[in-house]
Amino acid sequence: MTDQIQEIVTRMPDMESVTGVWDTAEDRLGQGDFTFVADLGVALVTEYGSSGARIWQYRSVFDRLLRLLALTPGQEHAESAARVVAAAPDNGKLARYAASLLADGQDPKALKSAFASGSSSADDALDELRCCLVQELVLRGVPIAEDQEIEAWATSPHRRRHPLAWLPLELSAIEETPSLPRYSVGGSSYCMPYGAEDDPGVTLGSAAELPSVTDTTTEAFRESAAAAVANWAEESNGCNEAGSYDLSGPIHVEALTDLLVTLGLECLSGTGPLERPTLTGCRPEDAWEVLFAAASTGGAYNNGEYGAYGRLAAWRSLAALSGASTTAPVGEVEERARECGWYSFGAASNWFRGVAWDMGLVSVSQAGRRIAVLAATDTD
Repeated sequence: MTDQIQEIVTRMPDMESVTGVWDTAEDRLGQGDFTFVADLGVALVTEYGSSGARIWQYRSVFDRLLRLLALTPGQEHAESAARVVAAAPDNGKLARYAASLLADGQDPKALKSAFASGSSSADDALDELRCCLVQELVLRGVPIAEDQEIEAWATSPHRRRHPLAWLPLELSAIEETPSLPRYSVGGSSYCMPYGAEDDPGVTLGSAAELPSVTDTTTEAFRESAAAAVANWAEESNGCNEAGSYDLSGPIHVEALTDLLVTLGLECLSGTGPLERPTLTGCRPEDAWEVLFAAASTGGAYNNGEYGAYGRLAAWRSLAALSGASTTAPVGEVEERARECGWYSFGAASNWFRGVAWDMGLVSVSQAGRRIAVLAATDTD
């Protein structure tokens, strides 16, 4: 550790501003000294990386250093970013974040070295980073099958037990072109495809008689259906509601709104005849897009699960809402999702916060005798 790095580490808790450290790191990187930036990151995470000592100065500087390395093109910068991540004492969520940064900032060729060596051990400190990085590349349309090293690593036997191994190594048709965050050293941007459309899009009517309803919701269903929005409740101010219902007869689209208000959903409580929920027909592709955005980018006060685990959560939710097994192959889940009718909904109820993070999805089975509902809301 150089004297300059030692001085920065020692003074860190007393700094009223860290912009000087930012500038120093950026200057050194501009001079080609990526080793200094990485060494400073390792020193900081060693000293302050434990959960009980994450002072704000450390959080700010560490994030800046990681972004500088991950977003500056070049294999040496990508390898240095990985070295910093590996030094973190608990790098699970950090690995997800770093993989998203690296996939956005680097050419895939610059990332191949991560899979070329030191990748045979299941307990490798960078194993989680690599698992996430594979999925981040898939989300960006990188053909994994055309790269022998990455494909061999991703399909090796001991990785079949990893949660992300359920996901295919190429995008499905239903995923289209996923909307992904764009990063800079100082910030990020991403889309927010939430909220009901102004035009209901569905001809609403009033059915003389609705089919009887049997609530088939289980705790396992709730957990799976809400997988994409769980982070809103766990890490922000959000809440969610999910339900599954069998019907005595097929439900017609025109009567779906009437049926929804009879289910006793908390998200629709307080809505009256003049405040009926809005209902908009959508494609399964649209449903996946909303679920993926909610899972990967998070709610009002968090950053979500990032791309790899966001993709996993979106497919878990889509499987539950479609009536497919959450252990079925993704291709089977996609087939079941395409058989369903999909609708987004919203309501002027006290439950929906009406800020920016409101979503409601309804799936109707092919025979019209089962519906599933997922609603979520969050606020700043």
